[in-house]
Amino acid sequence: MQDAPQQPASARTELDTALRNGPFHVALRAAIAARGLPLQRVQHHLARRGVRVGVTSLSYWQQGARRPRRPESLRAVRALEEILRLPEESLIRLLTGDPAGRRAATRSYRSLVTASAVLREVLAGLGVPDDGGVRTLGHHERVRIGPSGTLVGAESQHIVRARRDGVDRFVAVHHGDPGCAPERMAVRPLENCRTGRVHRHHAAGLLITELLFDRSLRAGESYLFRYGVEDGTAGVAHEYARMFASAGGQYALLVRFDTASLPVRCHRFVQTSAAAPRDGRQELPVSERHRSVHLVEPRVRPGIVGIGWDWE
Repeated sequence: MQDAPQQPASARTELDTALRNGPFHVALRAAIAARGLPLQRVQHHLARRGVRVGVTSLSYWQQGARRPRRPESLRAVRALEEILRLPEESLIRLLTGDPAGRRAATRSYRSLVTASAVLREVLAGLGVPDDGGVRTLGHHERVRIGPSGTLVGAESQHIVRARRDGVDRFVAVHHGDPGCAPERMAVRPLENCRTGRVHRHHAAGLLITELLFDRSLRAGESYLFRYGVEDGTAGVAHEYARMFASAGGQYALLVRFDTASLPVRCHRFVQTSAAAPRDGRQELPVSERHRSVHLVEPRVRPGIVGIGWDWE
């Protein structure tokens, strides 16, 4: 069964106005009308993406009788942006009360999903298991922000333990900020490792680098290594985050700012998944003397953890 054809230009004009000015329910109603989809077809498209929302809920959302608030509902809104062919985060911004999009640029749900799919494909091509063959005992990361506010680079120290015999490598993943140029990024081995195969994916903003150990590990054996990432290819940075596919040990993140610019405030945030809303917001003190801010997670869980900041 094919979807109904899109509506005339007048419907598109109404949609553009609604996306710009809101409110959410008006924009959603205009988007559904512009695509010419009955609510049953919208529900069908959501179900194909693994998102279950009733027709009644969709009707309430577009009437303004209810607003999506739960994690599953917000995941549905992000999926609706794709189904209705809307700009990324356009409906989500209206839910947060910022129709003009004045919030700091962050990685969208769609970009995170794309990056995860690309990473799985590259790991399969490298013959690396999903768990990487190691368990992370500790990961200490130091990030440098330049005078213009861009992400200059990062340095990571990993302590890992082999899950099985024969583990001899680690795959380092760097996900650049929106607008980055992976072809201009580079990874520098610093201690107890050397560079193997390198994959760059421009659309996903990914630099995926195989780091080879000095020797093969036995099951249960630990290993420590360091490497650096050179970036500086995107615009002004407003956050730095790390995604964890599985539970692990301690994660410490330190962000150091240039002497020419210091943010006015910083905060910690977490997400249980790319589709989930941000939670666990906690204001973090900035050291003016050392021009840095940090967080420490004693035991990481699957999901995303990071530091965000405001320049003004």
